[in-house]
Amino acid sequence: MDGLKGMAAALILALSAVNMAAQEHQDVNEANNPLTPKITFNLQDYYVPGFIDVPGHPHANQFLLRGLVPSDLFGAPQLFRFTLPVATSPDIPSGYVTGLGDLTLMDIFILPKQGDVTFGAGPLIVAPTATDEFLGNGKWQVGGAGIVVAPQDWGLLAALATYQTSFAGQQDREDVNLITAQPIVNFNLQDGWYLRSSATWNFNLENGASYIPVGLGVGKVFQLDKGVTMNAFVEPQYTVWNDGPGAPRWQIFAGLNFQFPIHRAAP
Repeated sequence: MDGLKGMAAALILALSAVNMAAQEHQDVNEANNPLTPKITFNLQDYYVPGFIDVPGHPHANQFLLRGLVPSDLFGAPQLFRFTLPVATSPDIPSGYVTGLGDLTLMDIFILPKQGDVTFGAGPLIVAPTATDEFLGNGKWQVGGAGIVVAPQDWGLLAALATYQTSFAGQQDREDVNLITAQPIVNFNLQDGWYLRSSATWNFNLENGASYIPVGLGVGKVFQLDKGVTMNAFVEPQYTVWNDGPGAPRWQIFAGLNFQFPIHRAAP
């Protein structure tokens, strides 16, 4: 009898461990899913220690203030996202300049799921809010964004693609015609740790200056009080292909992402 009790207790402990691991896996995927419908605030940074075929070996830095707000406006689930850079850029030959970059706004509509795969798409607009000509394009831009997310048993697969083109702004500045693609691959480990790759590919259709970086980094998800999730990560990214000068030779992408649960009033 004692042997049966011991076996039962061991089985209960094993099932409990499996359930805890599954919940942890789900929490990590949710923290990294760009379509998670939670209020999100991100503090992210790109540091570029050098550029390809640029004399003088200048560096640059772009600190991103990024937020995500879910809504059901007009009865359609959607995610409103903003990105405002605070950048330091070379001001050749006088040195460096620091200030605000251009503000990017997206409104992503969540489409019906196809199995476990979620799709999102919506409009994009860029406002020329840069405080210096070296920090922005000086153009109003419009376009669209599309996202696909496919959670896996081992982690997360996702991709974000955008297109933007200029339609107004400073006439003496170059027009904008840009495509970006961001493949996202996460591999979950234990205790909230995960491996990540999320470098953004840039294809400038206006002047042909394009580049493809590849990243490999590590992150950890923390569950804080009152249902708040913190996601900390660092990801070095190396440019494996470029067309034209000015692409980062390599860069370091790091950040702190916070997700806040939405408390809806009871009917």
